[in-house]
Amino acid sequence: MNPYIGHDSQLYGIEEHRLVGGKGDGIRLLEINNGKGLEMTVSPDRNADISRLRFKGINLSYMSPCGYVAPAFYDSIGSNWLQSFTAGFLTTCGLQAVGSPCTDEGEELPLHGSIANTPAEHICWYEEEDALVVRSVTKDETIFGRKLRLHRKLAVSLKENCFRIEDTIENTGDRVEPFEILYHMNMGYPLLDEDSIVKVPAEKIVPRNDHAAEDIENCLRMEKPTPGYEERCYYHVFADENGEASIYQPKIGVGLTMHFNAKELDGFTEWKMMGVRDYVLGLECGNCYPDGRDVMRRTGMLKFLQPGEKKTYTVDISLQG
Repeated sequence: MNPYIGHDSQLYGIEEHRLVGGKGDGIRLLEINNGKGLEMTVSPDRNADISRLRFKGINLSYMSPCGYVAPAFYDSIGSNWLQSFTAGFLTTCGLQAVGSPCTDEGEELPLHGSIANTPAEHICWYEEEDALVVRSVTKDETIFGRKLRLHRKLAVSLKENCFRIEDTIENTGDRVEPFEILYHMNMGYPLLDEDSIVKVPAEKIVPRNDHAAEDIENCLRMEKPTPGYEERCYYHVFADENGEASIYQPKIGVGLTMHFNAKELDGFTEWKMMGVRDYVLGLECGNCYPDGRDVMRRTGMLKFLQPGEKKTYTVDISLQG
């Protein structure tokens, strides 16, 4: 015990808050502070995703014009997911679908699936081995259909400015189930601007469409906010399992690096959106590309879980500065 303090929260800890007013009314928020400069906000009512990430008081993530939106406002039709896309540092896409709305084997699938707009069924937090840990379970289950659960462990170090996202997806049903997941991690101002240095040491870069291909040589070069900007997406293919992506802002001396297994999470997407207020860089590892589940099935990239089977993915984030 530290004899100088009366309560651990003087130095670090987790506090639960609740929003009042607006479309986010009633949403629970966990404010996490590791005492070393790392602060984040976790949203239990949105799959325990990370809505804000700060380092030494500096914002690192992007918050969309939607702001906080409660799950009750979620619209699963087509691309209406965008109306409740808070973005934040992490929006989890899946589990039944990632990317473009489509129809796959007779099932109509919305943009990016529904898991990000689903409240966690269970959530708890505690201190463990020099880390603050949040555990949650979110159910993506329906009668006559898919029965998937996402078990999340978020561990924030108390010794270093880093954290780990560990997700285990479980098939609780009695049939083979397709599943997709994409970690939609969104960099924002002031970490992101035209001077940001972005590195993705991949073996190959594939533009998503002709528009992206037109400027592929500048795919990692950021720009100033541009009116009428049309998003560009690039798929980065790694040579081995050592997946990595980073962004560094020289003007403030702050950066962020993510590591993941690129053989397990084999679909890394760079989402470059340099619009006015819609100014965000997505560095997104996933087990698929955001082209729709039907496309992933045709290309052989779609993953499946047997009844009772589980699959675990981890993503490690470290902050520098």
